[in-house]
Amino acid sequence: MTVVSEILQSKPDATVHTIGPSASVLDALRLMADKGIGAVMVMEADAIVGIFTERDYARKIALMGRTSTATPMRDVMTAAVLFVRPDQTSQECMQIMSSHRLRHLPVVDGGKLVGMISIGDLVKDIISEQKFIIEQLEQYISGSH
Repeated sequence: MTVVSEILQSKPDATVHTIGPSASVLDALRLMADKGIGAVMVMEADAIVGIFTERDYARKIALMGRTSTATPMRDVMTAAVLFVRPDQTSQECMQIMSSHRLRHLPVVDGGKLVGMISIGDLVKDIISEQKFIIEQLEQYISGSH
């Protein structure tokens, strides 16, 4: 079974994009669009203070009548950040994401942010694992005749 550290190693770009709590929502949206990502970590020095996602934008800006230029991250970020450790399995991560309806999980090791995994990363990993198992079973079946 794959663990989070292996998923991070398999990503072509494991950079975690961050923004400060006083940055505007527009700054976060520009960063997310530029990097092709759906979430940014909100950091103050080396401390995680929140996460901001596309869902946060839809629900806390657009629906609340706020403006992206005048609203700071601290007003709309999700401050209660769930995270995983590098030694946790992809199955554990899927369970956390499913039960909390999350699409992104920061990875923290020894209190330090070391990566971010998305639901897409987990789906890709699970499909890869299943493909491997199918290939092994096909070889076993064809070799036993």
